[in-house]
Amino acid sequence: MIVEETFYRPPELSREPRTLPAETYNLARVLLKRAAAGSLFVPIRSMQFLAVVDGEEFIFVDREGKRMIELAWQRFAPQARQSLDQPVAYEAVYYSPAGAEIMRRIQGEFHKALQSLEQKSVHGGQARVIPLNGKNR
Repeated sequence: MIVEETFYRPPELSREPRTLPAETYNLARVLLKRAAAGSLFVPIRSMQFLAVVDGEEFIFVDREGKRMIELAWQRFAPQARQSLDQPVAYEAVYYSPAGAEIMRRIQGEFHKALQSLEQKSVHGGQARVIPLNGKNR
């Protein structure tokens, strides 16, 4: 089932360089690849936020805030790291006066929400080998 959502981006208030732990970035990318529609919706229940992950950015919307984007993570630079376990540089873009305060908690809560989503996802069924021509090897 494909769901279409519309979010509104207010004028940018500020931006700053940050880094995202490799475990969080890698898990987000894996879950995004599994998503059928090309975007991933991640409820962050502990903060009443919804994260929307796509190939270009991660946006964070207050679930009570009329679909306004409060915070976005953009310009990820995974190619700059030497190994997959190194943090990924990105830019945090603030659209809300509360953006810096939200940022203090959301990175850790986002990771927990990704882990919860990953635990609920279906990884496929059990595999079995079928012998060809009735021969067992």
